[in-house]
Amino acid sequence: MTIHFRASEIPAADLAEELLAQPSAQPLSGDIMTRSEVFFTSPDERILSGTWECEPGASRWEFMGRGEFIHVLSGRMTVQRDGEAGVELSAGSSAVFEIGWCGTWTVHETLRKVFVVYLP
Repeated sequence: MTIHFRASEIPAADLAEELLAQPSAQPLSGDIMTRSEVFFTSPDERILSGTWECEPGASRWEFMGRGEFIHVLSGRMTVQRDGEAGVELSAGSSAVFEIGWCGTWTVHETLRKVFVVYLP
């Protein structure tokens, strides 16, 4: 089976909506609305893939029990690992947040990404 989707073309209204909260991340700038859909979960549930959208705001992320690869489809954010300079990500950017990555994400413009989360 091949799983195929065009994440950039899915209307936001068709994604599941929820406020950003633990265990994913801790909002730092008030309530932050997110929207998502998981398209693939491995049989052992150690790999998840889908699309995620986030409204502007700042949040604290700690990837202690998982890692994540992302590819930004639209929007813009700055990610800053603790003790390092910030990196701006925008449409076309990819990033890896390996297990143990801790820092902040500041979404400047509503961000849509494709993600792959992996567990050890």
